[in-house]
Amino acid sequence: MGRLGVDLYPLQTGVGLDRVDTFRKFLGGSPANVAVAAARLGRRTALISRTGADPFGAYLRRELKGFAVDDRWVTEVDAYPTPVTFCALFPPDDFPLYFYRRPQAPDLEIRPHELDLDAIRAARVFWATGTGLSAEPSRTATLEALRARSGREVTVLDLDWRPMFWTDPAAARPYYTEALRHATVAVGNLDECEVATGEREPEAAARALLATGAVRLAVVKQGPAGVLALAADGTRAEVPPLPVEVVNGLGAGDAFGGALVDGLLAGRDLGTVLRRANAAGAIVAGRLACAPAMPDATEIAEALAAGNGTLPEASAAGSGASPGASVPSRGVSPGASVPSHGVSPGASVPGRGVSPDGPAPGRGALPEPG
Repeated sequence: MGRLGVDLYPLQTGVGLDRVDTFRKFLGGSPANVAVAAARLGRRTALISRTGADPFGAYLRRELKGFAVDDRWVTEVDAYPTPVTFCALFPPDDFPLYFYRRPQAPDLEIRPHELDLDAIRAARVFWATGTGLSAEPSRTATLEALRARSGREVTVLDLDWRPMFWTDPAAARPYYTEALRHATVAVGNLDECEVATGEREPEAAARALLATGAVRLAVVKQGPAGVLALAADGTRAEVPPLPVEVVNGLGAGDAFGGALVDGLLAGRDLGTVLRRANAAGAIVAGRLACAPAMPDATEIAEALAAGNGTLPEASAAGSGASPGASVPSRGVSPGASVPSHGVSPGASVPGRGVSPDGPAPGRGALPEPG
């Protein structure tokens, strides 16, 4: 549930947007990307969001259908244009984002009375994000959807902290606290955990998330140190990142999220879930696109077997190869210092993700049996 827009990625690397001549457009917004990532792994997925009543909105709905994501709950807003987001590419770990979401992003216009609460309750997994809490009416709608999930097994809150989406960042924690009362899985990097709980040390942050009430699994992305997960039953797993030649790190966290969902639905052990999710994130970091780059199960197995997320071109067909974007291999996990487009792959980029507007919303929903 949440953010949906058009990503415009440059076809030149290592130069600022003022010097880029050509761009390629893709479906964007982390909730949409998470839904695509889970669909690529064989799950039936849908997105709750809104677009403008314009050609970009039509493009996004067509793309969702092409990726096998149900778009029945993606509706139009006449008053606002579909948002676009530009990024610059400075691999391996600098991908500044520029959000154009003025005067208001349509995906922040998700209203409580429009929610299909029966579908939300019936979903085997529901995924929402902290950015969905950043403005009304999305805030109330996100909290109502999460409350409707109370008692359901897999309800994920991706903390997804983006300070430029909040008019008053100091006011964010109470909304995170309320949302976490209804989530069974919490996912975030160290910055996001600190905003939500006040704790930054990974073990302490995970325990603070578990102490919020309903949370039974806390996943803490630690940058180059990999990913830590603690479960309420005492199960613990920590895995290192997978090396990859980084092209664009912005979709890594979304790929991680889709693979996390798939692993939880499949009932895999926690270590296996995290290893597969890390591999998915690394694969996408080695490609230009986000949504078209999401790996299938065969590619994840291939990357794990090779011990490297950089797959041969044959495996990356259709993923949007970036000319001249190769850099030395680096261990990239979705908790790495590569900034995220939706699911933050790790730490935020100080002073770089510029938003000329304000708030943004949540993430992808999985409303039907997987």
